[in-house]
Amino acid sequence: MAWFKRKDKGIQTPTEEKKDTPKGLWYKTPSGKIIDTDELKRNLYVSPEDGYHVRVGSKEYFELFFDNNEFTELNEKLTAKDPLKFEDTKKYPERLKAAQEKTGLKDAVRTAVGKSQGKDLVIASMDFAFIGGSMGSVVGEKIARAIDYSIQNNIPFLMISKSGGARMMEASLSLMQLVKTSAKLAQLADAKIPYVSLCTDPTTGGTTASFAMLGDINIAEPNALIAFAGPRVVKDTTGKELPEGFQRSEFVLEHGFLDGIYERKDLKKQVNLYLDLIQNQPVRA
Repeated sequence: MAWFKRKDKGIQTPTEEKKDTPKGLWYKTPSGKIIDTDELKRNLYVSPEDGYHVRVGSKEYFELFFDNNEFTELNEKLTAKDPLKFEDTKKYPERLKAAQEKTGLKDAVRTAVGKSQGKDLVIASMDFAFIGGSMGSVVGEKIARAIDYSIQNNIPFLMISKSGGARMMEASLSLMQLVKTSAKLAQLADAKIPYVSLCTDPTTGGTTASFAMLGDINIAEPNALIAFAGPRVVKDTTGKELPEGFQRSEFVLEHGFLDGIYERKDLKKQVNLYLDLIQNQPVRA
């Protein structure tokens, strides 16, 4: 038994219970780089060795953009219903409840207003952790109401997209959100209030087909997947080999669908720079 136990001041601890590092202390990027999770958090969840941008949600983006992480959340209690009585392997209300318990979120988007570099900004930020960031009726309604708030208070609007597309459990009700959000953005444009769209990994499906590509300025994080149908679907449909980096943000920028790609650490400064320029206001330091 001495081979399998350690003695420390008279206390025996089974070897399998001894760990050099607690579980979850390290993060491994797709390229194989390993980083301490505390360092990763300090670096805004970006690996310093390979620049890999780890997927984060509304909590982290609000911390990034709002001064001192101070903001007022808008329409935070809105939750989805089940008018279609949808059921596959689970009933839709059961999926919603499970997602809410797992993530602590009400749905796949949060909206808020606060100061960013000293000036008011309305932000809608999607959460991929909630049913793949799928766009249902609540997502569309919260984005629409956030845009209304921007119009009523003459405040610029920032949309942070991270979505797998329409929510199949809501069928046509989900697809209607493309029209609703696009119409609201047209009203925002008529009011001459600037809109910046930030595409993060992944921005796909109906999200890309509507609000994500309608910004006065469209920007993205590095290597984010930005597409309507994903590369695997495109390849299977066309039967052709796809170009290297197909549908990644660098590819999308090269083909004219983005205005810029920025590291996460630079996003707050760049977004507010664009807003100052669009509104012909003094540039904030």
